Amino acid sequence: MKILVTGFTGQLGFDVVQEGVERGFEMVGVGSKDLDITNEQIVNQYVKEFNPDAIIHCAAYTAVDKAEDDQENCWNVNVNGTKYLASAAKEVNAKFMYISTDYVFDGTGEIPFVETDEPNPVGYYGRTKFEAEKLVESHISQSFIVRISWVFGLNGNNFVKTMLRLAESRDVLSVVGDQVGSPTNTLDLSSLLLDMIQTDNYGIYHATNEGFCSWAEFAQEIFRLSGKPVKVNFISTEEYPTRAVRPENSRLSKQKLVDNGFKPLPYWKESLAQYLNALKHEVK
Repeated sequence: MKILVTGFTGQLGFDVVQEGVERGFEMVGVGSKDLDITNEQIVNQYVKEFNPDAIIHCAAYTAVDKAEDDQENCWNVNVNGTKYLASAAKEVNAKFMYISTDYVFDGTGEIPFVETDEPNPVGYYGRTKFEAEKLVESHISQSFIVRISWVFGLNGNNFVKTMLRLAESRDVLSVVGDQVGSPTNTLDLSSLLLDMIQTDNYGIYHATNEGFCSWAEFAQEIFRLSGKPVKVNFISTEEYPTRAVRPENSRLSKQKLVDNGFKPLPYWKESLAQYLNALKHEVK
């Protein structure tokens, strides 16, 4: 199977390519320097020449706060880029997988969102991701839309690495305790995505590690597992103002994965422990 992966320089794209190579697929990963997804002509030419069986579109403008003021660039990458890739995939009869986000929802309530819930993004980043979802659904029938949240991987920056860095100089940290979601290891996620892309079970899915926690509880577990003596103070969203609104409820139901024969991802604490171990062995 020939698979083109965008966002190769990011956490998820990198792991998807590595996992695909291990499975014996012909993988090509591209970053923004390799392929300008906001240029329709370049995208069409690249996809036509490579002629993949599938495209896994991980690339995105993910600077949530910056997006509020940098709307043109955010739209170009998240909406136009996705549209061009989906259209090119259709031209070569390739399957298309779009990686979306919990930010398409408004984050209200405490019940996990299901795939059929009506998106209602409250920030510009979420709005662009939802617009891209609609474009994918209208442009290509052979498509997967996979909503993810709170990802951490070995390649790139993330919350886990930030907490570990801060622990080197701090013994007390204040972390938001009223936003709840599922930390998700990109190693687990990449394996699932490649399982999915080999099927014809198209549609919208939620894919995160099992279990829920707040950011503060996530931080506590990071410090506990890594043996860092850091005290975590739970603070409210109001006490940590940001340019863009964060969803307080990022819980996503993954029942559709099970209903379609896919194996749920491991519990987040177990996966975090494996990640920290891998991170420890990676650091030279």
